[in-house]
Amino acid sequence: MNPARRQHLTLAAGVTGAGVVALDGTVLTVAQPTLRHDLDASLAQVQWTSTGYLIAVAGLLVLAGRLGDRYGHRRVFTVGVLGFALTSAAIGLAPGIGWVVALRVVQGAFGALLQPATLGMLRAAYPPDRLGMPVALRTSAIGAAAALGPLLGGALVAHFGWRSVFFLSVVPALAACALALVGRAPANTSDVRLDLPGAALLAVTLISLVHTLVAGPDSGATAATGLGVLCTVAACAAFVRHERRAAEPLVPPDVVRSATVVSALGMLLAVSAAMFGALFLGTYYLQDVRGLDPLLSSLHALPLAFMMVVGAPVSALLFRRHGPRRTAVAGMLLVALAAFLMSRLGPTSGSVAIGGCFLLLGAGFVSVMVTATAVVVRAASVEAAGVSGGLQQTAMNIGPLLGVALATALTPGDVPATGVALVVLAAVAVLGALLGAGLPAASDDGRRPAPVGPGAPDTAGHP
Repeated sequence: MNPARRQHLTLAAGVTGAGVVALDGTVLTVAQPTLRHDLDASLAQVQWTSTGYLIAVAGLLVLAGRLGDRYGHRRVFTVGVLGFALTSAAIGLAPGIGWVVALRVVQGAFGALLQPATLGMLRAAYPPDRLGMPVALRTSAIGAAAALGPLLGGALVAHFGWRSVFFLSVVPALAACALALVGRAPANTSDVRLDLPGAALLAVTLISLVHTLVAGPDSGATAATGLGVLCTVAACAAFVRHERRAAEPLVPPDVVRSATVVSALGMLLAVSAAMFGALFLGTYYLQDVRGLDPLLSSLHALPLAFMMVVGAPVSALLFRRHGPRRTAVAGMLLVALAAFLMSRLGPTSGSVAIGGCFLLLGAGFVSVMVTATAVVVRAASVEAAGVSGGLQQTAMNIGPLLGVALATALTPGDVPATGVALVVLAAVAVLGALLGAGLPAASDDGRRPAPVGPGAPDTAGHP
C-alpha cells in the first residue's frame, strides 16, 4: 500500500477513535436523568456510571500504552475500539442499573486500550517533524465530538429514550476498527517485558486518587477522604520505589528523566484542571447567577467548542512557526486571563463579555493541548510511544477531576460566588505557564523559531 495512503487511513482511524470516546462522555451526561428515572436508580448509582468508567480508564491507561508498545498499537487499538462498540451496545440493552455500572467499567477498560493507541499509531505512522498537524486534527475531532454530544444526546433522549445514546457510537467505532485494519500500519512490536507489579501499583495509585477527587467535594474533610489521600500517597511511594528497582520498569527511565516530557505533562495537567474547573464554574454562573436554561447556557459557551475545532490546526501552524515553548506558554496565559476575566463577571454582564471569556478559554486550552501533546509524542521513541501516550491521557483525565474538585472546594455551597475559585484556577494556569520553560524553543521540524521584531529576516531570508 502507498505509504501516504496508509498514513491517511491511520490518521482517520485514530481521529475517529478519539472522537468516539469524547462523544460517549458528553452524551451520557445528557442521558443520566432519564436513565435514573427509567431504571428507578438512586443518584449515587447513576453517578457510578461515570465514576466506574473513570476509575477503569485511569487505572489502565499506562499499562494499555505499554501493551501497544509490546504487541503493536494497531492491534491494541482494534481490540479497544471493537470492545468499546460492543459494550456500548450492551449498555443500551442492559436490564438494570447494576448491569449499566458493570458494563461502564468494562467499557472504560476498552477505552483505556484505544486512547493511548491513537497516539501510538500516529507516532509510528508519521515522522517526528510531521506530527503537529495529525495531533491537531485529533484534537479538533475531540472538540467537535464534545460540542455535538449534548445536542445529539438531547435529541436522541427526547425522541428515543436514554438507551439510544449508547448506540450512537457503535457505527463510528466499527468504522474506526475497519480503517485500522485496512490501513495495515506497521506492528512495531517489541520484546519488552510487562511490568505487572508496577502496573498494579500505579493502578492503585490512580484509582485511589480518582475516587478521592470524585467523592471528596461531596463528603468534605472526612475520615474517608483522609484515608483516600493516605492510600494514594502510600501507593505512589510504593510505585516509585518499585520502578527504581525494576529491571524493565513500566515507565522507561528516559521518559521520566526527560525534562521536556515532564514539563509537557505538567502543563497538560494544569491546563485541563484550569479549563475544566473554569467551565464547571462558568456553567454554575450561567444557570444560577444569570438564570439561563441549559440550552442558552450551552449557546453562551459555544465559542469554547468553536475554538477547540478551529484553533487546533492553527495551533499546529503556530507550533511550527514559533516553537513549542512560546506557543504553549502563550496558551497557558490565555487560559489564566480567561479565568481571571470570568471571575469579574456579574449578574448584568452581557453575552459578548461572557462569550469572549469562553473564546479565550478555548483558544488557550487548545494551543496547550496540541503543543504539549505533540511534544510528548515526538519526544518518545517509537518503542515507548504507547507509554508516553498513556501518560498524556492520564494527565488529561486527572486534570479535569482536580480542577472540578478544587472549584467545588473553594465555592460556597449556597452562595453564587465563584470569583475566588476562578482566581485560584487562573493561578494554576500561571504555574503551568512557568513549566513551559522546560519545553524546547525549536519547532517540531528542528528549525529554530523565526525571530520577530526589528532586525528579523524577511521571507526571502535576507536581513
